[in-house]
Amino acid sequence: MKLTSEEIQRYKRHLVLKDVGGAGQQKLKDSRVLIVGAGGLGSPVLMYLAAAGVGTIGIIDDDEVSLDNLQRQIAHKTSQVGNLKTSSAARTIEELNPHVEVHCLSERLTAANAVEIISQYDIVADGSDNFETRYLTNDACYLAKVPLVFAAVGPFDGYVSTFRAFEATADGTPKPSYRCIFPVAPPPGSVPNCSEVGILGAIAGVVGTLQATEVLKELIGIGESLSGRLLIYDALSCRFEIMNIRWDPDNPLNGRESNITGLADLHP
Repeated sequence: MKLTSEEIQRYKRHLVLKDVGGAGQQKLKDSRVLIVGAGGLGSPVLMYLAAAGVGTIGIIDDDEVSLDNLQRQIAHKTSQVGNLKTSSAARTIEELNPHVEVHCLSERLTAANAVEIISQYDIVADGSDNFETRYLTNDACYLAKVPLVFAAVGPFDGYVSTFRAFEATADGTPKPSYRCIFPVAPPPGSVPNCSEVGILGAIAGVVGTLQATEVLKELIGIGESLSGRLLIYDALSCRFEIMNIRWDPDNPLNGRESNITGLADLHP
């Protein structure tokens, strides 16, 4: 479906961008993005993707809005405390841009449903806050051949990368996945979460906005992808760094000796 006259008015700042224009905006309208987690990272991601005109946004999260999360989860309001994050986020999107279709998945991503759900989308933005979901999302995206834009935050830092591990570079080398940085998850409880160490709320906004930007770049097909690179943000020193990521031939997902056929092989 082509852009309506109201959409042309809404997106005119995109339409005059030579790297976006009408063709790029149409790509956004035709796109389907899955956001894993509607929390600190998912909030700015879903808001900016909706504002940009992504046609279909899926949000998977089984949690409820809580008061102690509102200092960073800006997609939700005090009046929504106790409601499902998916329905709260859907309301925010509706008020922001009624042209966006929202799919609310008020459940957890599991080994049983991940590939099926992810296969229905063009790209995934992972804003989850636990290693179990991060590894599951990474592995499911590889099996479903769906690009993944990953982000994570600490108290004063953040990380963003794009993974297209189902593809190869020009010389035939497989592209890296999350497991090329961290082959296996750390032991449970060894890495404290934000409820234990805290987080400066705006950090999630900075990193989530960077994540949304990378999603839009991938959908439109502009700029240099973060595939094969990890962006590191240090808020206290106001510094950004880029670290190159190489394919690990020994990683358990797409390494030389890998014989993975499904998520059950990695997530029994």
